[in-house]
Amino acid sequence: MTEPGQTAADDGADHDEQLRLRAEVRDLRARARAHALIAEAQGVLRERYALSDADSAFTLMRLASQRFNVKMRTLAEILLSAPRPRDREAPWFPRRARLAQPALSFPAARRVGPGNRGGVLKAVLTQTLAVVGTDMGNVQLVDRVRGGLRIEAHTGLTADFVDFFGHVGEHGTSCARAARDVAQVTVHDVETDPVFTASAREAILAAGSRACHSVPLTTASGLCVGMVSAHLDHPLGGLTTAQLKALEAVGAQAGQWLAWHERTVVLDALEYLHALGNGSAQP
Repeated sequence: MTEPGQTAADDGADHDEQLRLRAEVRDLRARARAHALIAEAQGVLRERYALSDADSAFTLMRLASQRFNVKMRTLAEILLSAPRPRDREAPWFPRRARLAQPALSFPAARRVGPGNRGGVLKAVLTQTLAVVGTDMGNVQLVDRVRGGLRIEAHTGLTADFVDFFGHVGEHGTSCARAARDVAQVTVHDVETDPVFTASAREAILAAGSRACHSVPLTTASGLCVGMVSAHLDHPLGGLTTAQLKALEAVGAQAGQWLAWHERTVVLDALEYLHALGNGSAQP
């Protein structure tokens, strides 16, 4: 509503400014989440390799990240959760088995290059949305440091949704329940399903989602390492047995691939970082 003395153009300018400020706050929150983790990893590296400053530690991480195409945040997360090297001069992971990259048989993954985690996550999301029949969804991975799940890929969802659910804990959402139970979870109607907290329900509805289905990404041992969720703009009666079976296969293949990637590509990156730190490798 236009206030006395205020024009419609003023209202439009105020609205644009509000949108700009909200976008700025979202960006700052996202940067802060990643920066805190990377800063903690830098501190560990400075102490471990007697580095002179944080920039030197950042350089080691950047070189390893670029060489192995691993996100800085992922590198920091695994570095902080991995056991400390037993010997500064010896390999960090001397006896690990090197396994072949698992095959991904679903159609959306056929064009993904070797070791490309971002490409695999997008393919998992694309395939899931195709099976469910929607164009809104997201992929989350287990946060090794904080616990819970964090969004890694998404499509068709609002920026406010991605900001609100950027990291979720172990309760209050359907994806959290699916991760906890390691089972697919269908929310037939977001408005009435008791799984959500009031704030989560409001955020989902504001994004235009009225129903959702979450599929855990599981390793061969049944460990949940991530989640893919499809959102629909209308209540969902249910999925067919064939759909559920297809989604289970996507979740299992994706989970096994992610476990391989962490044990192989990410540890290769950490091993290289370790070698840079102890001087046995050159950039």
